[in-house]
Amino acid sequence: MAIPDYQQFMLPVLNYLADGKIHQLKDITDFTADNIFKLNQSEKEELLASGRQTVVANRVGWAVTYLKKAGLIDNASRGHYLITSLGEELLKSPPEVLDTNYLKKYPSFLEFYNTNNKKDISTTNDRSEELTPEDMLEYASKQLKAVLEDELLQKIKACSPAFFERLVVDLLVKMGYGGSRAEFGQAIGRSGDGGIDGVIKEDKLGLDIIYIQAKRWEGTVSRPEVQKFAGALQGQRANKGVFITTSDFSKEARAFVSSINSKIVLIDGKLLAELMIDHNVGTVVTHSYEVKKMDLDYFIEE
Repeated sequence: MAIPDYQQFMLPVLNYLADGKIHQLKDITDFTADNIFKLNQSEKEELLASGRQTVVANRVGWAVTYLKKAGLIDNASRGHYLITSLGEELLKSPPEVLDTNYLKKYPSFLEFYNTNNKKDISTTNDRSEELTPEDMLEYASKQLKAVLEDELLQKIKACSPAFFERLVVDLLVKMGYGGSRAEFGQAIGRSGDGGIDGVIKEDKLGLDIIYIQAKRWEGTVSRPEVQKFAGALQGQRANKGVFITTSDFSKEARAFVSSINSKIVLIDGKLLAELMIDHNVGTVVTHSYEVKKMDLDYFIEE
């Protein structure tokens, strides 16, 4: 039989987790492949084009990711999952088909889907003829990046404050600030002056100084917190600062920084994850694809 698509794995995965126990991703993959879809050895060993992962493991992985986005399952630890109360509720009256369209009834999944799918590609391929191969590659790239951003942010929030400060150091150095990592590392977290966590050079020559506040945050960062940082900048006779958080900033906080003379850049959790991906901090390239086109100049006969 053909290997089922990732949506066909969703309901079997949820049913497998219905016992309420914590299960490893590999066990989930093996069980659904062997006992639900009864794939043969050749099908189970079939690899993606990259040669780095089996097709089955990839599709179960995406099923797990989407179920998690909907809040139906959750991580117990890295690579281990369990069903949530929302998932248990669904299984009391399960749908005939559990797919991305069904998951859109859950606000957390719908927000994820709408944010990262400006061009909606139906998973049943009913719009595939409208899309160029380039469109589909771009869509897949956005999906992969969105999932990675979410994973990065969850991992950062679980790390210690000291690790978060080191992460900020690595990111800003990779972006070209702060001179050397050792120099920046000595500065971060030492000033502790009125909401300032550290200072960096704007360029390698140190022609200007930027003050940093880097805080893991659960709730939205409000205007008073940003005002406190702005006041600390004034106390240092500084006019440039970067406020980095793992959460988000309120509208009032964003409006405040646009109304003052000091230049304060606000980096929320989403932008932080994007910058980490762009500058290869905490991420690695697993594989890449080349897209080639005909070189028409080559065929010109003089």
